[in-house]
Amino acid sequence: MKRALLLGMLLVGSTASAGDDVISGVRARLADVPLLRGDFEQKKTVSGFKKPLVSRGAFLLSKEQGVLWDTREPFASTLTLTRKSLSAEQGTGAAAYHLDASKEPGLAAVNEVMFALLSGDVAALSKRFRVEGELVGTAGWKLTLTPTDAGLSRVFKSIHLEGDTYVRQVKLDEARGDTSVIQFDKLSQTPPPSDTEAKRLAK
Repeated sequence: MKRALLLGMLLVGSTASAGDDVISGVRARLADVPLLRGDFEQKKTVSGFKKPLVSRGAFLLSKEQGVLWDTREPFASTLTLTRKSLSAEQGTGAAAYHLDASKEPGLAAVNEVMFALLSGDVAALSKRFRVEGELVGTAGWKLTLTPTDAGLSRVFKSIHLEGDTYVRQVKLDEARGDTSVIQFDKLSQTPPPSDTEAKRLAK
C-alpha cells in the first residue's frame, strides 16, 4: 500500500520556454478546488505475474486537511494521509500502523507528492520532478514526471498524468519494474466530509 500511494506513498516541450507554456496551460485547465472526492480503480502489473492486480475503492482529498484512500475490493483497507501523519488499517480491527511526520523525515515529502498528484499541483510537482507534457484538444492535457529527487528516483522511473479539469489517470513506472495505473471516476466537489471522515482527517 505504501508504494502504491507514494503516490505513494500518493502531472512536449523540448525547451524551457515551451515547458513553461505547457505548465501554465495545464494549471489554467485544472480546477483549483478545496475538496475532491470520487472512485478509483488501480491495476498493478507486477514483474513475473501475467495478470494485473486490481483494486477498487473511493478517495477524498481535502487540500486543507488531508487524503482518505479507502480500498473496498478485493480486500477492505483504509489509509489516512494528513500534513502531519500517515495511518493505515487492513480491514476493520486488523493490523494497523501510524507514522508521524515529525519522527519520519521522508514522510513530509511523500505527503507533499501525494497531495500534488491528486490535485494536479504542477508547481509543487516541479520541485521534485522534471515536468514535460502537452495540451490535448481544448480541455485535456498529459504530463510526464521524471524524478529529480534522489529518494524518489529509487522508487519511480517516471510518473504519467492525464486529465482535464481534474486528474483522471496516474501511471506509476516503478524503478524495480512494476507498473500501476490508477483511473479516477465519479469526481465531485461535494458532499463535504462526513462526521466519520472529519474525525479521521483531524487525527
